[in-house]
Amino acid sequence: MERLLLVANPSASGFTGAGFRRVVEILERRWQITPVWPLGPRETRTEAATAESRGFDIVVAMGGDGVVHHVGNGLIHSATPMGVLPAGTTNVFARLLGFPTHADKAAELLIEGSPRPIAVARLATDLETDVRSTFALFSLGIGFDADVVAVAETRPHSKLHFGSVHYARTALGRVFGPYRRRPANLRIDCDGHRVDGVAALVQVHDAYTYLGRLPLSLSGATAEGLTAAAFESITVTRVLNAAGRMAIRRNVDTVSGIHVWSDFGKIVVDAEPAAAFQADGELLGVTGTLEVTWVGGALQAMAPR
Repeated sequence: MERLLLVANPSASGFTGAGFRRVVEILERRWQITPVWPLGPRETRTEAATAESRGFDIVVAMGGDGVVHHVGNGLIHSATPMGVLPAGTTNVFARLLGFPTHADKAAELLIEGSPRPIAVARLATDLETDVRSTFALFSLGIGFDADVVAVAETRPHSKLHFGSVHYARTALGRVFGPYRRRPANLRIDCDGHRVDGVAALVQVHDAYTYLGRLPLSLSGATAEGLTAAAFESITVTRVLNAAGRMAIRRNVDTVSGIHVWSDFGKIVVDAEPAAAFQADGELLGVTGTLEVTWVGGALQAMAPR
């Protein structure tokens, strides 16, 4: 029988002991299960990165997008596939792959699933210390959205109980607060164009969602490479118009002060002063330079049949 390493995050908002036991019962129909409970991101990545050498045939992340992000970083360019069991607040990556939001239902599909290669985005920064991770699985950003993540993470109980609403309230607080008249501190170079702004968002896949079943898209079109949007400034009108366009999958380039590029391979952002950046909702630090490169087929991910 093939071996499965189950990397679980019991602090995820939707994680319960009963749910975990039920998931193990389902997965045992196909695999021999070894559960682990890493103490942090570094240990999570190490468990995933060493799984193949320890004889595991698949690594499954159970929790929110945080544990998925770090397990995925450990498995980049590995032949060992990654499975996902959603138990977090938004579960964006699980939805991208086509899994339902309930872990037991996802487990039922996982045992019948098969791996397929997916693209990721590689991050390079000017950090002198080791960055917590090197790849983004579905999205990343520098400037405004990373600041929103940083502030939202200071109130974990609100994140646990209110989820997407908590992030939306935090974003509005930043719009009306420090970003209300903030001058551009980012120089964004992409696809032969240069823009000065306060935020850059990069989408790795055609659509992702923090709003349940509602997909969000920066360009509204199918892209083989990355898609990015640069915001010259942050205003309530601009943010609401962009969110509305993303929700109906229309190009947000039609909103004044927003620039969108699709199907490109690299984007470079210089920040002065240095700015916070995030990947997959995980705050990774502060950097003066962020280079993002598309890497096709770098991760083997289990998808429903």
